Amino acid sequence: MAKKDLSDKELARKSAIGQAAAKLFDRKGYLETTLEDIAREAAASKGAVYYYFSSKHEILHFILDTYTESLLTGLEEELAAVPRGAKRVEYITRRHLTLYNNRVPEAKALLIDAPNLPAKEFRAIAAKQKRYAAFLVDALRDYFGERVPEVNLKAVAYILFGMCNSIMHWHDPDGPLKLSEVTDMCLNVFLRGTQDYAENPGRRRAEGT
Repeated sequence: MAKKDLSDKELARKSAIGQAAAKLFDRKGYLETTLEDIAREAAASKGAVYYYFSSKHEILHFILDTYTESLLTGLEEELAAVPRGAKRVEYITRRHLTLYNNRVPEAKALLIDAPNLPAKEFRAIAAKQKRYAAFLVDALRDYFGERVPEVNLKAVAYILFGMCNSIMHWHDPDGPLKLSEVTDMCLNVFLRGTQDYAENPGRRRAEGT
């Protein structure tokens, strides 16, 4: 589908359709959701949906592209004002969970539904995720210094993101635990655990852990 030059009003309408679709993918599942469902959820006609998107795959790509762009936008400039090391690790973690909390359906779509994209679009989204993860790898490099081999840093970064992303499966925003409290727990467990890991890498290899 050829890209259209859209007015601000049209861009807002396109985003609203994407948000409605993300909610449905979360509630019903991507495969089970139809374009008719999306039109109904967005209070739009099916023709209006087709004006902006040629297929359900294109809607999914729009959701994921928009969300990953929100993760990347401004991050480099923000980090420039944050001291290197633990402070940057903490900043990225808190920012990651705040953005997730503000856009839960889109975040879930990225983690759960991305493999449904055609190969070319999937690779494009994966490339953005790698660019995003590189900021955390860089922060961890400063945090650990030379105590952790370079080859391990990427794995440690994805372990932290995995901890953060798993929260979506059980955390209730209306429950007794605030997101800030859960974030503190996540950081405490991660930073304390990785310090021990960094200080005893030889023992862990010998123990096979």
